[in-house]
Amino acid sequence: MQLIPLTIMRTIAIVTLALLLGFCHQPQAENKPVTKPIVTGAERIQEWLPMVEGKKVGILANHTALVGTKHLVDTLISSGIQVTKIYVPEHGFRGDADAGEHINDGIDPSTGIPIISLYGSNKKPSPQQMENVDILIFDIQDVGARFYTYISSLHYLMEACAENNKPLIVLDRPNPNGEYFDGPVLKPEFKSFVGMHPIPLVHGLTVGELALMINGEGWLANAQKCELTVIEVANYNKNMPYSVLLPPSPNLPNDLSIRLYPSLCFFEATNVSIGRGTYFPFQVIGYPDSTWGDFSFTPVSIEGMAKQPLQEGKVCFGEDLRELDPWEQTFTLKYYMKYYEKSGKSKDFTSRRRWFNLLAGTDVLLNQIEAGLSEDEIRDSWKEEHEAYNKMRQPYLLYDDTFTAQTAE
Repeated sequence: MQLIPLTIMRTIAIVTLALLLGFCHQPQAENKPVTKPIVTGAERIQEWLPMVEGKKVGILANHTALVGTKHLVDTLISSGIQVTKIYVPEHGFRGDADAGEHINDGIDPSTGIPIISLYGSNKKPSPQQMENVDILIFDIQDVGARFYTYISSLHYLMEACAENNKPLIVLDRPNPNGEYFDGPVLKPEFKSFVGMHPIPLVHGLTVGELALMINGEGWLANAQKCELTVIEVANYNKNMPYSVLLPPSPNLPNDLSIRLYPSLCFFEATNVSIGRGTYFPFQVIGYPDSTWGDFSFTPVSIEGMAKQPLQEGKVCFGEDLRELDPWEQTFTLKYYMKYYEKSGKSKDFTSRRRWFNLLAGTDVLLNQIEAGLSEDEIRDSWKEEHEAYNKMRQPYLLYDDTFTAQTAE
């Protein structure tokens, strides 16, 4: 039998003893923070289910209202809750309608529950549409841009609840653009369905925080108050990169499109394509002029994403942004200003000026761009209103957002 050298035997004995005493570990693991999984408001069932038991429930939701992998409506029904109305925003209950497409009332084929459209001519539930409902729930994944209309639907639902004495539960979700706020603050004369509140273009709030602000600042009609409960997201702070579980709308299919959306949406007021009619919307920029760039794409009609998209069937030349890191993207004017320059600073570049101003929430920004101000100079003009907004929002914050507060100082 081969003998084990004494030095090896001693080493084995020392290591064994260390393991038994718990000394043989990586020192840095002691200080390594334990990251708990994010739990959305909808998933915190024990917090809100008792509030709706024995009641007739109305829900404003779409396909993003998931509890794990199960839709909120199905979760409620399987829990013995009576859901009597489903209210739906832009893009419909299943989230497959194109931007601006008319949404019709109907019946949900899976459950037989009446569906009431809140997009089109009817944006606020009428008293009749609030009948047979004791309590309302709002659960939709937002993306943190003022002109994304889900928060406008939230506003009108809160108003209807206040007018009809119905309590509202907001099941909160993280904001994928939530770690900062930026852009011009909306002026009252530019209030519309794509901008209802005097907040920056990128507002840095979850829908729960915004609902608290709407109530607290008296922004509902006649300064009414909605009986509001917000079920917070657990284990969340706004410095966390957050990938949404499902595309919140057909043309925001991934993290990059969501992060670029606030910067590229202004192109909707021009004849420049930002990829509607491709499978990479809000990730490219192009125009039917070969001098505008080496990258090219051709928009086409795509069922469920784009019907008759801008520049349909035309080869557009420009820029491919798909290699960018999503989490390094924040709101910027550089893309708009770059292509305005490419147009020869043509007054016709912004072909729908009123639409641009509604998206911006002001007519000052477009005038600044056309006057030749730099992005830094334009940003300087927002300093005062940002400081006021930062102060106003403090009472409504539910989650740590150190980065946002630092950038606003």
